Amino acid sequence: MNAATGPGKDAAAEAQALQSVEAHHAGMLKQLNGLVGLLTEAVEAGDPAAGQLTQAALLDWCDKELVPHALAEEGPLYSGPHGMPEAKLLVDGMLAEHQVIVDLVEELRTADGVSAAVAAGAIQRIFALHLDKENRLLMPFIMASAGLSLSRAVEGLHELVGAAGAGSHSHAAPHGEEKDRHVHG
Repeated sequence: MNAATGPGKDAAAEAQALQSVEAHHAGMLKQLNGLVGLLTEAVEAGDPAAGQLTQAALLDWCDKELVPHALAEEGPLYSGPHGMPEAKLLVDGMLAEHQVIVDLVEELRTADGVSAAVAAGAIQRIFALHLDKENRLLMPFIMASAGLSLSRAVEGLHELVGAAGAGSHSHAAPHGEEKDRHVHG
């Protein structure tokens, strides 16, 4: 038994799941940072056309990557810890952050110029904080809890681990259904 992964778990599978999720998080944050940086540069340069193009690209990324990632987390990754008294408040806070992110994406959708750059920067900072909580608090909790498994929670969910770590079996909603579901808040 490995104390870091709890009794009865496959430590290698848990470590691989953690590595996949953390790598996916890092890649998402890198993409977001790049898009927000480009939008900020366009606004600072006084180039409305470039700002609108970059804002459209950022919104597309949020709609296709960020929001589906948040929705996917609310299923198997959050449900187990949410049912445990010692993690319920953490998960409640993380669900509230999802709602803030979704609200900021909607604000970005109708903003322009400086307002768009401010909304984008807020998304960037909230998401970075949120990922840090998942990486440092939630996933270690899941790995240390006897009744939970990080590898089972993320199995098949490319929204959480990227395409390379998702495996062949998917529990995610079919493409297009993500937009019909609502983030809990």
